[in-house]
Amino acid sequence: MTRTLWDSTVGKKTIMAVTGLIMLGYLVAHMVGNLKIFFGPGEFDGYAHWLRTMGEPILHYEWALWIVRVGLVAAVVLHGISAYQLSRRDIRARPAKYVHKRPRASYATRTMRWGGIILALFIVWHILDLTTGTVHTSFEAGHPYQNVIDTFSTWYGNVIYIVAVLAMGLHVQHGFWSAAQTLGVGNATRDRILKTLANVLAAVLTLGFVSVPVAVMTGVVS
Repeated sequence: MTRTLWDSTVGKKTIMAVTGLIMLGYLVAHMVGNLKIFFGPGEFDGYAHWLRTMGEPILHYEWALWIVRVGLVAAVVLHGISAYQLSRRDIRARPAKYVHKRPRASYATRTMRWGGIILALFIVWHILDLTTGTVHTSFEAGHPYQNVIDTFSTWYGNVIYIVAVLAMGLHVQHGFWSAAQTLGVGNATRDRILKTLANVLAAVLTLGFVSVPVAVMTGVVS
């Protein structure tokens, strides 16, 4: 049953939709957490500490955080593999170019593939920068507020982050709509609401995430 689901086109699209919604939920929670930086180092560092102690005393230190991390990695991997395999199937199904020009797709639709690649590369960078500190020259374990300030005090840190956030916005805009259609939520009466919700989610997430580097660059957060 599981193998049949994975091998089918409908199954892969469903997996993409479900994993996409899981990641969307994480993005919303992550953005809300990021905005705590506007309340000062005590609030932001306290939130980072809570992420490591949530679930205690039932769970040990950082266990809940690792459960979330493993779940997200699984969602990202399944999402990426499904997207790649569906893309290859689409190419094999139409090896010759269309005789008649297809209707022009939206910018978000045409950039989904590259947006996914940009986001995958950014996730690796983001972990090495603010989680492990591998590429962060002044990384201080246990001081996430200062680490964020240091990252967004560099031009390349801002460029990498903002480009990734813009790609994320386009990805969410089209991905949410596609997931709704795949899961059978959309219909003639709901389509307008779903499109509006997709646009609002993409705009809120983009503005929310971009506000942090902009606040550091302008000195609002320092």
